[in-house]
Amino acid sequence: MDTFDYIIVGAGSAGCVLANRLSEDGRFRVLLVEAGPTDGTPLISMPKGFGALLQSQSHVRHFDVAHEDKAMRKEIWPKGMTLGGSSSVNGTLYVRGQPQDYDDWEALGAAGWGWDVIGECYKQMEDNSLGADGVRGVGGPLHISPHPDRSPLSEAMIDAGVSLGLKRREDTNGLDQEGIGYTMRTIKDGVRVSASSAFLHPAKKRKNLIVETRVFVEKILFEGTRAVGIRCRQGDQSIDYKAGKEVILSAGSLQSPQLLQLSGIGSADHLRGLGIDVIQDSPGVGQNLREHWMNIVQQKLQVPASTNFQFGGFRLLVNALQYFLFKRGLMSTSSHEVIGFAKTRPGLDRPDAEIVFAPFSLVQGGEEAKFAFEPWHGIQMHGFQLRPESQGSVMIKSADPADQPVIKPNYFATENDRQTAISIVRYIRELLAQPALKDFVAEETLPGLDVQSDDEILSVVKKTGSSVFHASGTCKMGQDDMAVVDPELRVRGVSGLRVVDASVMPTLVSGNTNAAAMVIGWRGSDLILKDA
Repeated sequence: MDTFDYIIVGAGSAGCVLANRLSEDGRFRVLLVEAGPTDGTPLISMPKGFGALLQSQSHVRHFDVAHEDKAMRKEIWPKGMTLGGSSSVNGTLYVRGQPQDYDDWEALGAAGWGWDVIGECYKQMEDNSLGADGVRGVGGPLHISPHPDRSPLSEAMIDAGVSLGLKRREDTNGLDQEGIGYTMRTIKDGVRVSASSAFLHPAKKRKNLIVETRVFVEKILFEGTRAVGIRCRQGDQSIDYKAGKEVILSAGSLQSPQLLQLSGIGSADHLRGLGIDVIQDSPGVGQNLREHWMNIVQQKLQVPASTNFQFGGFRLLVNALQYFLFKRGLMSTSSHEVIGFAKTRPGLDRPDAEIVFAPFSLVQGGEEAKFAFEPWHGIQMHGFQLRPESQGSVMIKSADPADQPVIKPNYFATENDRQTAISIVRYIRELLAQPALKDFVAEETLPGLDVQSDDEILSVVKKTGSSVFHASGTCKMGQDDMAVVDPELRVRGVSGLRVVDASVMPTLVSGNTNAAAMVIGWRGSDLILKDA
């Protein structure tokens, strides 16, 4: 059995950061295992390649989702399964969230995770092309840049937000999130900056770091209550690896709780019912699932200002050639161009919604989400509640590691979540009705102007929206009875085992989760190295 100081399970956003920082000074022998392939495909480095990647299963794994509310649209969650994880297949948007998010974590029992600490971690991690301002980071390994193109339609969208009272922001990742501006993205010179390219690739030449791909981890190995290694499968071969110091789960919010449960850590009654020996009764494992639900509003345009006809036939060939020759053009851009953070109702102390704009529109209808462009020029507005209260679960259904867990998002379980979704649609409608956009927009095609009452809006939202693929919280940190890890990210009740990924979030951050997943890896590295 090969022995390492640290074994990291999962080469996603947090795992790549951990692999870099734990191997940096050469003291420790580090093994990083990833279930998927390497990230060498040009579809990953090309920012707009994510659309094709998410539909395929070459570099993602599709997870079925179980809705108890039959009014919800059928969903499949694609999760990155390659070096870089979902940072290699996402839309590249970079959102820190609000400083209050991290202060809230600390207030909930996650000592050492307030903004005073996490804000510094962000600054150390980042290389922001806008330069230092006391909040942004410069010179770190992760390059961030604003959307470069200033089209008349995007400018009109920002002006419309300003007319509703939003401040125009050069960088929407400031201390005050409320405002509107161009998206910040993990793109440099037209090339995606994933967690793998930023953190793992520079470290792979180190002799003390071993990276193994296409390794499917089946369980954590224990001696008593101490984690001592992992059992995994690579092709037809079963392999055990031993950890001298710690096993670190960075498999994400679906598979970190799955691995804990398969290994005997979870609700004792649930595990015994599946014939799994209980090592630690931890009822919070797989609970507290948080996810953003995306509400969609689409408008037909009266001018040919969309990209609906740029992703097929001759135009796609031209766009691809422009990208591969010059790293410019449509294929070098992120999923969305403009982003806003707004208060959808009076009396709120901070934004409760993220609104993003993209110059395309998709065919809607049917039970499943599809990816096909409308046959006319249109735009799409996405809006989601930043801090949903509803909580779901991720629970294994058998002792077979190959079986997917049962995922129940439990969207709209609270009245506040339902009302916020309705308010978001009404806010977007008001935004699109501003004078700045009168020469661009023609008519609303989704939800459609015949949809006006709260009940009608919510019904359409459930049928046409989708997950934003921000699953978090299923191994939450804290000190209450449902906390799975302590503030040092150590799994409670055992030793030699930590979880370091988005599953440890007590609550969702106010925005896209990739930046937060990487900063959790950065902060987790600090904690591990301090103990070492």
